[in-house]
Amino acid sequence: MRTPHNERVASDISETATGRGHKASAPERRCILSGEIAPKDTLIRLAISPAREDGSHDVLPDPLGKAPGRGAWIGVTRRELDEALAKGRLRGALARAFKGTKLNLPENLSDMIEDGLTKLFLGRLGLEMRAGKLILGSDRIAEQARSARISLLLHAADASEDGRKKLDQAWRVGRDAEGSGDRGITLPLDRAALSVALGRDNVVHMALADDGSAGRINSILARLMHFLRAEKPLTDDGEVQDAPRRDDDLSIEG
Repeated sequence: MRTPHNERVASDISETATGRGHKASAPERRCILSGEIAPKDTLIRLAISPAREDGSHDVLPDPLGKAPGRGAWIGVTRRELDEALAKGRLRGALARAFKGTKLNLPENLSDMIEDGLTKLFLGRLGLEMRAGKLILGSDRIAEQARSARISLLLHAADASEDGRKKLDQAWRVGRDAEGSGDRGITLPLDRAALSVALGRDNVVHMALADDGSAGRINSILARLMHFLRAEKPLTDDGEVQDAPRRDDDLSIEG
């Protein structure tokens, strides 16, 4: 990894992008592996546990990004992370980020990250369903979609192509976007996983009408799908995220 000139790799780095054509309200972080900068909501935070008896600390994924103490951020895919683990690049980057700290790096870190993000996503779906925000059932979703009442459309990984296309078309009609090719998001989870998580039978398609609910779901989903490289990460309003950028003018957050 290239360390930009006059830049030390550290934890929880942020930037205010005023005057550079970027939104000043979006906190940003630098990936310790790639050196690229992106909104922190699109990255994955790694935190360290309290010290063990031998003074060492475990490196753990922090899916919510809210664990106390210092953290380091990564924005790579699972394949890239596995490669960085195998070649020792992640250990080196973490050693620089947590300078002077004895770290225990789990070999199954990629599994831990994927499991953590998946549980966070499914948990958020459950909360939105209990709040009455999640719409289930193809007929109901199609009706709401044609009436322009759908903010986010989701399909199980094993949903039929015909079922996806029908709902995607209804969504485009409601949004007056026929011919755009816009479509719902095909999840990296099948109907069995979704059904178990939501306590319902045969959950194949889901939708959210509330913009706030859609944003909360999409914030988690973007990170999961980018990590798995299943789709391009999306913003809260459904737009494709800008490509991560490089910048040397950063401030350090403790």
